[in-house]
Amino acid sequence: MEHLSIHDPPPQPGGMPLGSPMPPALGSAAAPPQPQQLPPQMFTTAAQLLDLTDKKLLVCLRDGRKLTGVLRSWDQFANLVLQSTIERVFAITSDPSTPQPRGFYGDQAHGIFLVRGENVLLLGEIDLDKDDDPLPGFEKADFDRVDKLAKEQRAAEKAKEGAKLKKLATLGFEGEHMGEIVL
Repeated sequence: MEHLSIHDPPPQPGGMPLGSPMPPALGSAAAPPQPQQLPPQMFTTAAQLLDLTDKKLLVCLRDGRKLTGVLRSWDQFANLVLQSTIERVFAITSDPSTPQPRGFYGDQAHGIFLVRGENVLLLGEIDLDKDDDPLPGFEKADFDRVDKLAKEQRAAEKAKEGAKLKKLATLGFEGEHMGEIVL
């Protein structure tokens, strides 16, 4: 299997090296230029994960969890196998209107982690030079304490959202999944 990266030039038709002039055919005018093609490694599928294999990644999941780990394997559905996986939870203690948030974060080691591809919201490579730098505005704390704070914040946000939906309902607006089912 060829090891290609996204930065490699696309192959040229007929195996001609890139940059070499095409010889004109005998007795014919020059051929019209071919539209430029994307390189074969420029997929919009799970094959883009090829360049990220064996690198440390940050993976954000649909349920809000943030995982860091080394990508060891993946398949055509973008299911991921992460090694040395750590889940990081954040709890913000400052006023949300402040420009620089303050709070706590906690890490929980999970080891080998299998992530179903449809649950991946975002993933990206971690800069190993900046990986050990402390997070500005956040202090490391015990995972259980930070997780408890984060759950309390989510519950308060959910209650606030519920009150907002009730207020909107009194004004005649329907929230998501609030309408009647008509059969």
